[in-house]
Amino acid sequence: MEIIFGQELWMLIFYFCISVPFLILGWILYYDYTKIHIPPGIIQGNKLRLIYLFICILLRLAAILEKLGICNMEVPLYELAVWKFVTNGIFPAGPCDLSIKETLFDSVPVRVYRSKTSNPESRRGLVWIHGGGGMSGSLKSHERLCRFFAQESATVVVSIGYPLAPEHPYPAQQRSCFAAVSYFLKHAKDFGVDPQRIVLGGDSSGGSIVAAISQQLVFGKDLPRVRAHVLLYPFLQGVDFNLPSYQQNQSVPLLLKRDAVTFGKFYLTGKTSDSDGVMANAHVPEHLRAKYQKWISAEHIPEEFKLRGYVPFVPGRFSEDLFKECEGVFEPTFSPLLTEDAVLQQYPETFLLTCEYDILRDEGLLYKKRLEDNGVPVTWHHLEDGFHGITLLIGFGPVEFPGTRRSLKSVIQFLERF
Repeated sequence: MEIIFGQELWMLIFYFCISVPFLILGWILYYDYTKIHIPPGIIQGNKLRLIYLFICILLRLAAILEKLGICNMEVPLYELAVWKFVTNGIFPAGPCDLSIKETLFDSVPVRVYRSKTSNPESRRGLVWIHGGGGMSGSLKSHERLCRFFAQESATVVVSIGYPLAPEHPYPAQQRSCFAAVSYFLKHAKDFGVDPQRIVLGGDSSGGSIVAAISQQLVFGKDLPRVRAHVLLYPFLQGVDFNLPSYQQNQSVPLLLKRDAVTFGKFYLTGKTSDSDGVMANAHVPEHLRAKYQKWISAEHIPEEFKLRGYVPFVPGRFSEDLFKECEGVFEPTFSPLLTEDAVLQQYPETFLLTCEYDILRDEGLLYKKRLEDNGVPVTWHHLEDGFHGITLLIGFGPVEFPGTRRSLKSVIQFLERF
């Protein structure tokens, strides 16, 4: 009897160990399939679902480990660890025909990509500031993207590895990027780059940093003028999280509204509490809402972008405590859409990529309007089948989407004009 009971017990343990992973996977599938929405307009939408599912599995496993005390990390730090793991070269890039050198620009790590073929000492330069919400992303995460720019055009690409929050709180990111850009503008000739042919570029929060440090560059009289900006689906404001694109795309990967607000608040304040209040715009007092209505409002979004659904939003009850905690969102260095006209008028020609299925789409549309209203030429490329982060899949073979290379080719065409 004891032997039989022992065998049955071990069989129960065996079946339990086998079934638990499937139960966890089933829970993840149910939770995340009901949480996210893949619009039919996204070509190869099931591939996007699988990519996000892979990320979600890692996130849920990290959460389980955190709850078990195996990884004792404060939320959302375990999620940050997963995002960093995914973006920082989980699939390393292979060899290439470029000369790639890591160095320091004014103590800031950078990676310089150059063609090995001989070129005149007047090449174009592109400084790239990576996205990641100021808390993830790195030189590794944007390796393929920077290689693409350097290989597809006669451009010297400089990628900046700025310090990340929460270890380095905001605005350490802007300060480091400004220092690195200033250094390169002064020493461009050392890298075979014409100082008059330097373009600043960035994706997502990297685009935000480009727009932010450009406010300082306007007043840098001892520095060469930047020739152009390249902004890929940039984050540009923290005032209104209920624009049409936030409503339409709140559950579309790879950037969900709740995640964006939660991480954005953590980046700015070091806290994740009351993200619901921020999502309801309860952090904005009436006088500031009225002040910035001229720049940030659904009224300025073309009607064709509201066809997929938009309901005029009534803000939540104003919270004085939340306002004081989130006061930084009203700084133009955090929300570049709040930059004054006199500064914007001195910005260079800009390439702007927006994606239809991105919560940040309307911020790009509002920024386009602001630049054009101030006489700044804008080359706008709208990716009808695009979603946030689509360009980062360049060089991943079958993981690429049709819009990935198509959108980046438009960037190359823009660069070749300078």
